Amino acid sequence: MRDVAIVSFAQAPNVRCETERNEVEMLMPVVAEALAASGIARGEIGFTVSGSCDYIAGQPFAFVSGIDAVGPWPPINESHVEMDGAFALYEAWLKIQSGEVDSALVYAFGKSSMGDIAEVLTLQLDPYTVAPLWPDAVSLAALQARVALDRSRVTERAMAEVAARSRRSAKANPNAQLRGDFDVDALLAEPYLVAPLRKHDCPPVTDGAAAVVLAAGELASRSCARPAWIRGIDHRIECHSLGARDLARSASTEIAGEKAGAFTGSFDVAELHAPFTHQELILCSALRMAPSVSVNPSGGALAANAVMVTGLIRLGEAAARIHAGDARRVLAHATSGPCLQQNLVCVMEA
Repeated sequence: MRDVAIVSFAQAPNVRCETERNEVEMLMPVVAEALAASGIARGEIGFTVSGSCDYIAGQPFAFVSGIDAVGPWPPINESHVEMDGAFALYEAWLKIQSGEVDSALVYAFGKSSMGDIAEVLTLQLDPYTVAPLWPDAVSLAALQARVALDRSRVTERAMAEVAARSRRSAKANPNAQLRGDFDVDALLAEPYLVAPLRKHDCPPVTDGAAAVVLAAGELASRSCARPAWIRGIDHRIECHSLGARDLARSASTEIAGEKAGAFTGSFDVAELHAPFTHQELILCSALRMAPSVSVNPSGGALAANAVMVTGLIRLGEAAARIHAGDARRVLAHATSGPCLQQNLVCVMEA
């Protein structure tokens, strides 16, 4: 196995609605910042891969326009996944492992504000028995939360505490969308949005973009004073049918965590892609998270949730802690699909 590291990370400020710029205009400064921080010239990047969703952009092959932010001439070695950028990073990691390239640029973008994102995500459901009922993403998350509550896996107070902590942590993150101090009792006094979820249990609608640069071996050491070396990475997917899996736990996260080495050694920081409060509690249980671990110090998806970008940001935020010297060993997680259907776990070390 080749030693591969995240050597740079950049993201656009997460906002409720980006009205002045299109996706390419959002991406260009982010890509430029990531490349500049990596010290690797644009023409020397061996592979470029992106993550986005045509349904969110509202047009077919929307990712093609995104390449304009990179500069595809002279021709580049490029790929795309119709998923969160974290899964594009996994493809880039495999490409480097193959020995074909020594570096990769990974970027993701999403403007969730352009439509009803909760309904757009319905299109990823089983097209025969579930999608025709048109359940939105928040309603499905509420079903999962109800299962977890009924099985005593979570409590409403613990969920409110997650929301309060996440948005308090986001005060230190200049790119976060929601931040501030919240009283847990006051949060619990709020009415339900979709029972048993209240507004604070749900993520904001967000427009955003992010990019990271990966490099192998000696190139990574030359490019970054403190590379975030990927020591383990794995992702697993569960059954498409919601009724065929235990929604109160995340079996795929457990398996991915084991394969990535998350159960050996301790962590300083964990960035978990949990759009809903109860999902963070489920993920912490699946990953056997110790109380000493700082979970989502960036604020996580509850502070900013640009769909197709949030998972990549979790990897970038975790790596940035190593780059800054604030952590030595970190864990990053990304999810895709309804109710934590597919999960990626990445372990990085200084």
